[in-house]
Amino acid sequence: MSGDSILSEETGFAALLRREWLLPVSVATAAIFFLFGDTLFEHLSSPVGFAAIFIGLFSVVLASALSVVRHADRLAERLKEPYGTLILTLTITSIEVMAISAVMTHGENNPTLARDTLFAVVMIILNGMVGLSLLLGAWRRPEQQHNLQGANAYLGLIVPMATLSLVMPTFLAGPDGQHPAAPRQLILGIISVGLYVTFLLLQAGRHRHFFAEEGEAAAQHSIEPRPRGEVFPHTILLFAYMAPVVFLVEQLAHPIDYVIETLNAPTAFGGVVMAVLVATPEAISAVRASVANHLQRAINIFLGSVLSTIGLTVPAMLAISHIIGNPVTLGLEHENLVMLLLTLAVSIITFSSGRTHLLQGAVHLVLFLAYVLLLFQQ
Repeated sequence: MSGDSILSEETGFAALLRREWLLPVSVATAAIFFLFGDTLFEHLSSPVGFAAIFIGLFSVVLASALSVVRHADRLAERLKEPYGTLILTLTITSIEVMAISAVMTHGENNPTLARDTLFAVVMIILNGMVGLSLLLGAWRRPEQQHNLQGANAYLGLIVPMATLSLVMPTFLAGPDGQHPAAPRQLILGIISVGLYVTFLLLQAGRHRHFFAEEGEAAAQHSIEPRPRGEVFPHTILLFAYMAPVVFLVEQLAHPIDYVIETLNAPTAFGGVVMAVLVATPEAISAVRASVANHLQRAINIFLGSVLSTIGLTVPAMLAISHIIGNPVTLGLEHENLVMLLLTLAVSIITFSSGRTHLLQGAVHLVLFLAYVLLLFQQ
């Protein structure tokens, strides 16, 4: 019998409650802020009150997101690639969209929030996550193998979509400056959604073998499929954890706005917080997969996450901006623009051979360190 089965003969409801203890905590936290949120937020001016509210909300949201990833991983084991990581990336991207939307619609307008979040997600994933995964994965083996066609398919969309979303707007300012004009927003949204939907058709259709393990790694992990009956409970729990996250992320916007508007913190602070929130669960899942020699699954996670972030978050943010009347700034500038282009170039080189090694992971981690250092100098 499967050791991680939700409902087993030995466990029952009591063991299920012990395993999923975070769900009642998450629901209770949401209930507390729903009933007493206004009173609690009056204590943001106190350092102790601010720390308690911010750390508490951030911890519960992050832990709930990790539980979402845990159940998405179980679904991935049962549904196999590419459907497993597709579920994971779409759920995390949904949390990201909700998080950015909550901050955008609360407090003063922060036109660079979506851009800062997108850039931070790309840096954290393509440098931090990729670097750590490749470094730890190659620690016990000379090289790791992945499906070259799958990596090419991801990067073949990530590069142009990232350029159109984060680079081109810098040189094509609208009538209000950096904010793209409405026709350009519409075109960019259509391009992003259209390319991403086309990719999903390829990934789940005739070319799904591009995103499956091959060679020695596939032989090592070709185990007997788990019972399909376990899919439904994990699906229910996945959505059960996401439900309170929707509300708690909106509450997290209050301390973030307080830091930016009252304490005059850099506007990029909100974007970095959102990026850490949505990238950490996938980072843990990708690193575990790489260490276990599931490099193809790790690639599906981090490259799929970047692609879905750009392909879905950009159109969603443009639509929300149009609805609420708050403009958005997408184009990167100065050192951030250089870091993005350098990261995309290095990523193309890293995944160009179908094999990875320790040195490539070290290079990506150095780029991530450079991003962090530049962040503190802004």
